[in-house]
Amino acid sequence: MKNSVIIISSLMYLFSCSSLFAQETEALPPDFILRSEKPATEVLLVGTFHFGYPNLDAHKTAKEDQVDILSPEKQKEVMELVDYLARFRPTKIVVEGGHNSGYLLRRYEDWQQGKETLRAQEIDQLAFRLMDRFKLDTLYGCDAAGLTYDMEQSKDSTVMNKYLSEIFADYDWQSDDPMDALYTRWYEQMTKYSVDFPLLAYFKYLNSEEVIKRMHGAYLIGDFRLDDFRGADALALYWYSRNLRIFRRIQEIGAGPDDRVLVLFGAGHIAILKEQFEASPEYEVVQFSELEKQ
Repeated sequence: MKNSVIIISSLMYLFSCSSLFAQETEALPPDFILRSEKPATEVLLVGTFHFGYPNLDAHKTAKEDQVDILSPEKQKEVMELVDYLARFRPTKIVVEGGHNSGYLLRRYEDWQQGKETLRAQEIDQLAFRLMDRFKLDTLYGCDAAGLTYDMEQSKDSTVMNKYLSEIFADYDWQSDDPMDALYTRWYEQMTKYSVDFPLLAYFKYLNSEEVIKRMHGAYLIGDFRLDDFRGADALALYWYSRNLRIFRRIQEIGAGPDDRVLVLFGAGHIAILKEQFEASPEYEVVQFSELEKQ
């Protein structure tokens, strides 16, 4: 009996020690410290197609395949999408516009005063309407050029332009890569979806995790494989640099923990921006699909 008591006591002691050891060595989550000073700012990333079809991207949309966003049917769908985005209750709205957004605010004010109608652009159709609904007086244009632009404008532009011309010699989004052909097929399918689906349904598709990831994958094929690093350098100097600068501009708007920032940009930007926002302890990304629950 005595031996049994000793054994039981020993086991209890070992158990208590192991529990204490586990408590002492349990790793704390990073945000226990990184978010200890203040809560994170909520951010909703909204990837969009360009309602006005400037066709500046590699994939062009033929006139007959373009959505007439100003048609009565699509205007009803726009309002349904605006209602959905309004569930986020934004306090600040960031758009793919020039850094000096004064011209956007003038257009917004002209529309409010009945001097101008809303244009076939996502900024007008979505951002202006959300500004009006939530009585916001500022719109943040946070687009940016990539590092290549600064290099072209440098004092030693002759040398820089020679360097850039060599890097971008045949970096033109045209490739015999079989995967590139598959992406073309997928883009054509998405164009069909944009016409056939109600606008909100298409935006839910466009902003799904799977689509965001695969859209970014289009930059990692084809010309990305040029030489050892030439394609990778071209992408870094132009596309990655541009999106990192966009993120930096969004940081500069000075959002606090009580703000909810809606970021409206072309869908191709979202993957890189999402990575930056999710990595930063200053922000908490709200998934597009989460608005269903609000």
